[in-house]
Amino acid sequence: MEKKRIVIKIGSSSLTNACGEIDEEKFSDHIDALAALKNAGHEVIVVSSGAVAAGFRLLGYPARPVTLKGKQAAAAIGQGLLIRRYTEALGQYGITPAQILLTRQDFSKKSRYHNAYATLTELLLRGVMPIINENDTVSVAELTFGDNDMLSALVSGLVHAEQLIMYTDINGLYSENPKFNPDAERFDYIDHITADLLRVAGGSGSKVGTGGMNSKLKAAHTALSLGVRVFIGSGAGKDKFIKVLEGSGDGTYIGGAGPAVTSRKQWIALYSEITGKIYIDRGAAFALLKKGSSLLPAGVKKISGHFKKGDVVEVYGSQGLLGKGEVHYSAEEIETLLENREGKLPAHSSTDVVIHRDKWVPTIKRELG
Repeated sequence: MEKKRIVIKIGSSSLTNACGEIDEEKFSDHIDALAALKNAGHEVIVVSSGAVAAGFRLLGYPARPVTLKGKQAAAAIGQGLLIRRYTEALGQYGITPAQILLTRQDFSKKSRYHNAYATLTELLLRGVMPIINENDTVSVAELTFGDNDMLSALVSGLVHAEQLIMYTDINGLYSENPKFNPDAERFDYIDHITADLLRVAGGSGSKVGTGGMNSKLKAAHTALSLGVRVFIGSGAGKDKFIKVLEGSGDGTYIGGAGPAVTSRKQWIALYSEITGKIYIDRGAAFALLKKGSSLLPAGVKKISGHFKKGDVVEVYGSQGLLGKGEVHYSAEEIETLLENREGKLPAHSSTDVVIHRDKWVPTIKRELG
């Protein structure tokens, strides 16, 4: 089997019991399967929930806390317990784990985004298994990833993984909720995520997890857009993850092999802050979208906003938003050019393009809603 880079997302309900404690039987099963995958030569990254679920009982809570401060306090205790268990269990197989805690700001800030990529790449190069979780102790409600579903998709794109395995307590996507309709049909394979599929997906089926199938499908859509195949399902035994790679996993496979998206373009497409707009003519739009060319100064009609070199702007044509990209010149410099079409842009860059094609991302047409 070809050696691959795999991201595996394990949710709270797949790690803990109904009381919120780490379930040793479930946990051991995951460890055996992770070790088997690693020992088969694959690079493995784990996105693991469970910190809040593992820690809330030690705070005296009878159930998973619902307040932000309660979740953060539980995570502060549970995260240490969780990584200690991973370290002890994986150590028996000679595998060293590394804890990485992330927030959305680690993706939105370009320097932190590239630093995260560099760190993960170095860990994998050294044979270490990264264990990633959201930094719940500092995250706020509007910045969370949703039970790590979206986090696993973003991580899979960041590291250019070949496969994202979203392990859950339901063995795939069904035409209806199988808990209520035993005759519901399971989808073994779907090509892409549609609005109809999202309507089929139900809510969370666990008291300790926060994600549901809807959340997983939205995350799968993001992973697919970054060129990563997705599997959503369940299973047991040390070969459960290997079976997924072999095509016999107990769940739903989503999407085929898509083109990988560079780290730079991922950051521009998903995380960058928009600081302005550039409006271009039809010829420039054709060159950008159909010929894969860069945006030249001659194609710019007007601009808005106050952006500087290196900022990300949206690009509009006659039909609306075309995409976005990182500019080589500031708004003031481009305004000077527009005021005097015979003038030239300042020669402070190795290129005279406004947006280079390597820093340009077209708008994704396929929408979920």
